[in-house]
Amino acid sequence: MKLKNKRALVVGAGKSGLAVASFLADKGAAVTLTDASQPVFPEGELERLVAAGVRLALGGYPEVKQDSYDLVVMSPGIPLTVEPAQLASKHGIALTGEMELAYRFCRALLVAVTGTNGKTTTTALLGEIFKQSGKRTLVAGNIGIPLVKEVERYGQQDIIVAEVSSFQLETTTDFKPKIALILNITPDHLDRHGTMEGYINAKAKIFTNQNAGDCTILNYDDPLTRSLADRTPARVIWFSRREELQEGVYVVEGRIIANLGGVAEFICRKDEIGIPGAHNLENALAAIAVARTMGVAIPDLVHTLKTFQGVPHRLEFVAEIDGVRYINDSKGTNPDASIKALEAYSERIVLIAGGKNKGSNFDAFAEKIKEKARVLVVLGQSAAAIAAAARAKGFEEILYANNFEEAVLLAHQAARPGEIVLLSPACASWDMFENYEERGGLFKKIVMSFT
Repeated sequence: MKLKNKRALVVGAGKSGLAVASFLADKGAAVTLTDASQPVFPEGELERLVAAGVRLALGGYPEVKQDSYDLVVMSPGIPLTVEPAQLASKHGIALTGEMELAYRFCRALLVAVTGTNGKTTTTALLGEIFKQSGKRTLVAGNIGIPLVKEVERYGQQDIIVAEVSSFQLETTTDFKPKIALILNITPDHLDRHGTMEGYINAKAKIFTNQNAGDCTILNYDDPLTRSLADRTPARVIWFSRREELQEGVYVVEGRIIANLGGVAEFICRKDEIGIPGAHNLENALAAIAVARTMGVAIPDLVHTLKTFQGVPHRLEFVAEIDGVRYINDSKGTNPDASIKALEAYSERIVLIAGGKNKGSNFDAFAEKIKEKARVLVVLGQSAAAIAAAARAKGFEEILYANNFEEAVLLAHQAARPGEIVLLSPACASWDMFENYEERGGLFKKIVMSFT
């Protein structure tokens, strides 16, 4: 892909947009970075961009005319309904995103991970598995490091594990991972994609360009994910925690078995997996399917499965205070993720939930709250909706918080010895925070102030 002297408009000045602008400028493109707001840049970043020759258009978008740009690169957080994207499509200007751009310069073997829930944990677990097996490995994408920032440092003998969101997949055209993994699909981001069909189609772009020499790994237990098997051109490999499969990775009487070529191999017992919860067992099974497909030796694989402790903000143990355990699940940004968090514990729970609703229905979440929680603390834009759903299921122990600090304090005061205070909001953080990391970080800070 030749970029020298190309006129490029980068839309969105967040982490991804900044990385793309720098990348394009290094390639000799004439870059304009635009954002509808006036973003606060990381220290020194503005000076670096200006020194690299990047033009800034902040506080509004420049007009996209037929002859004004050769390329428009969308940041994943910016919907394709904004004017620059619409006009680029109208004028036949190439419209792409950071993930597609990075792929064009990728020489390493690419493993791409998507799904509604579990992406970050599984991506991080796979990264550790490959590193422990001696492979030079990059973990990047939606997990925090823009892929475009590091992709050229990795060659044909290396592995890149990329977490890929539906927003990133929307703007792909040639993106073709060697292994595509879809963990699950449940309603999420419907405010962006409009319909479940739109959301599923975005996820399915992960395997669109694969061929028979590639692998698509799918969750047999998830109906929507299973239905995609007929759409992928690649070899399908299944994983399941509920069914004994003729081929794939599955569980029999507590034993994890991998059968990928006609021979059933014992991997380990499911209770040896280091990360808690049934959903994390699914994540581990998916990682095993990828790792064994790639030829990772079983002893190396098992060592990492036993020692991997998960990722920050996903069922992260914070502290035990006066017999109460505090768990940070700020990454639970939709009802299905928070249902799985509730299912991970046998103790009674004081749950903190609420934030910005992404078009979700809270009925199933409310049913699980009634089953697992003793007290519910609600806050944010969706507080009333979550409380109403819980009350409709007959759950009455509901406390309302005016802000996040008050929510954590109310949960702390309500909790009894032997219980868990669980932050698992079932909503995005954007009504109060920049991102879920900031929300989880504040939760941990407040909890530690109780000690």
